[in-house]
Amino acid sequence: KNSALKQNITTLRNRVNELGVAEPIIQQQGLERIVVQLPGVQDTARAKEILGAVATLEFRLVDEKNDAQTAIQSGRTPIGTKLYYFKDGRPLLLKTRVIATGENITGAASGIDQENSIPMVSITLDNAGGRSMLDTTKKYLHHRMAVVFIENKVETVIENGKTVKKRSTTKDIINAATIQGTFSNRFQITGIDSAREARNLALLLRAGSLSAPIEIIEERTIGPSLGADNIEKGVISVIVGFVFVLFFMLVRYRVFGMVANIALTLNLVMIVAVLSLLQATLTLPGIAGIVLTVGMAVDANVLIFERIKEELGANSNIQKAISSGYDKALLTIADANITTLIASLVLFSFGTGPIKGFAITLSIGIITSMFTAIIVSRAIINKIYGGKDLQELSI
Repeated sequence: KNSALKQNITTLRNRVNELGVAEPIIQQQGLERIVVQLPGVQDTARAKEILGAVATLEFRLVDEKNDAQTAIQSGRTPIGTKLYYFKDGRPLLLKTRVIATGENITGAASGIDQENSIPMVSITLDNAGGRSMLDTTKKYLHHRMAVVFIENKVETVIENGKTVKKRSTTKDIINAATIQGTFSNRFQITGIDSAREARNLALLLRAGSLSAPIEIIEERTIGPSLGADNIEKGVISVIVGFVFVLFFMLVRYRVFGMVANIALTLNLVMIVAVLSLLQATLTLPGIAGIVLTVGMAVDANVLIFERIKEELGANSNIQKAISSGYDKALLTIADANITTLIASLVLFSFGTGPIKGFAITLSIGIITSMFTAIIVSRAIINKIYGGKDLQELSI
């Protein structure tokens, strides 16, 4: 039971990631429950449909020697065959041997068939599934092969005045086409009712199947007011820290400090802009990443300005000192930021939920801070001091 629960948590996490939810929380609660928190989800019906679906595919050959109607009338199916139905109720006899299943699928993408303009799903199989499919299509060229969609459902029904949950399994043929040529691990399936169904099927196949059926026993929708206080405090901390940094830089480095403050302000604007483009949900870990980014952006400017001071002490040429200060500080800034960027990428790769949110914000902040501290501030300094015969420098 424990291994099935852990596998379900992994599968649910994959499905939520496919939904594009920002900073989801998926964790075990007790012995047989899983808590799923999906901030910012608008279509809750689709989310529940995707999370609770236990679906897979099977690829089987069609029995073309025997008639399905005859099998229904006699009540017996020929040896080595099994009776299945299309979604519209048409019967069809399929071979019991399974060519490949959803377990063999390593990739799936929905789309539109260019020739017929109908929904389709492109399938990629693993090595074992690809070999089985290749052998089958070689041997049974011009025979029919069916795609069976298998789904386990948990339905709530009322019996004798009591609410009862019942599990059921449906096995529908979604496609039965003639094998026109040999293929192995890459092919397309059609016969899907709608583009939405194709997207959902592709998502489920990519994320993997659940080890055990799950049912939603409780659902809550929490408004933003619950975390509004914490978010407000987080924003205040960013503003207070930002103001203190601006004041320190202005007092410590004068004109150069003013330039650094402009670059720092632009850095914050760029971070918010990128997060908006990504439609990210700004949470407390994300705010923490922004606060850390402010400190790192200032650190880059401090390194540059202190280097310029050193160059001024060793060289009387102010223009050369400014240029050397930026050039010589570049390597140190790049080393520090790249190291932090690698750490944030590791956090994003192995972390979940809020940790991913922190890593994303930090990564964006590192890139924008390098741009503003090195390029933007230098451009402003060149605009102010470039080409002038300077006798002193306000730094």
